[in-house]
Amino acid sequence: MERRKPLISVVIPVYNVAPYIRRCLDSIAMQSYRELEIIAVDDASTDDSGAICDAYAVSEMRLQVVHFPQNRGPSAARNEGIRRAVGAYICFIDADDRVEPVFLERLYESLRETEADVSVCGADGIRLAGGPAGVFSGQEAIECMAREIPFNYVPWAKLYAAAPVKAGLFDERIYYSEDILFLYELFQRVKRVSYVPDILYHYNNDREDSQVHSGVSDRKFTALKVHDYVCDDAGQHFPVAALYFRRLSIDVDSRWAMLTVESDMEKRQIFAILKRLQDHIRRHYDRRALCLLPERKSRVAVCTLRVSATLFWGMACVYKHIKSWA
Repeated sequence: MERRKPLISVVIPVYNVAPYIRRCLDSIAMQSYRELEIIAVDDASTDDSGAICDAYAVSEMRLQVVHFPQNRGPSAARNEGIRRAVGAYICFIDADDRVEPVFLERLYESLRETEADVSVCGADGIRLAGGPAGVFSGQEAIECMAREIPFNYVPWAKLYAAAPVKAGLFDERIYYSEDILFLYELFQRVKRVSYVPDILYHYNNDREDSQVHSGVSDRKFTALKVHDYVCDDAGQHFPVAALYFRRLSIDVDSRWAMLTVESDMEKRQIFAILKRLQDHIRRHYDRRALCLLPERKSRVAVCTLRVSATLFWGMACVYKHIKSWA
């Protein structure tokens, strides 16, 4: 008789994803790997997301639904799922994404064959260089996520042994870039990370109300603390990765500065934010990191904001008008 496979706990943070959540749950329910528990944590959605999950749980006995009375953010939602998880392995799937039917089967097989603590697969809908199958040490995995080759710093598209995940939860004070901090610290606690190049995870990048497309806010600015910590700590312990973390930091600063100029905030508020982002760029600026930015317009934006918030504002306004005419 074949030995029963270990349980995998699938954690889904849910917030205002009514058009997508059923498709996500369908893709999980149809997994070829059947030994699952599915934990959907509704983070006080204001649409029908929670109700859809409740209705789905009537016919899908492996699904349990948790409802937060108040919105607490993705870190708190994932942590609630982690605390409730009883599986030997944990997987995170975003509620607006979907996975291939063999997603968990392939990741589990990779873990077992390579004796790794984390397995990672290819994903589409997001910028990734990819690469051949391989096995990396924890330090090498940190360099991989920093370089975004062959995988990056998102928590999904990965299967984890439960122990290292439970040993270091998401920081609930962080509402954006919490995934970078989580993986940076987790990879320091593991011995091996395996990579499967097959595209098994499908990321939905079309949502205009997602965090990626949303404007700048106080919650979003908690990401700057993550970049400060990771850039500084990696500078001491992982110098190769540190350069790429600085690249990410200054790129994010310039992109958020552009979002700020394009917003409908008052000019006084805009300049207050630009000044804050300017200070952050100056803290992590490195000419080598600048050269790693793939787009010329990104390099120009970083250099302009680093020199003058006023000059950046003027150039960004011109660029905004040109885009409106196109």
